[in-house]
Amino acid sequence: MSENAFEGLGKEIQQLIAEVTGKSMEDLRPEANFWEDLGIDSIKAIEITVAIERKYKIRIGDEQIPQIMTVGKAVEVVRQALEKKKNA
Repeated sequence: MSENAFEGLGKEIQQLIAEVTGKSMEDLRPEANFWEDLGIDSIKAIEITVAIERKYKIRIGDEQIPQIMTVGKAVEVVRQALEKKKNA
């Protein structure tokens, strides 16, 4: 995935998280921690995961969800899932 495509993906995911959580795009920096910085609880985290899975038609494994603690990590997990889907 090219750098521009990755950046575009990041913006899309930030927008999706903003829609689910009501947070502003400015708050959703790549290093922003869902729990500590954004106050996102486990229910909202599941809502974000479901929204991402629906939008990109991917599956995020249950074992991956606890690892997704920042906006940047969410982007990375989606990027990996999309690459895997493309190569399948």
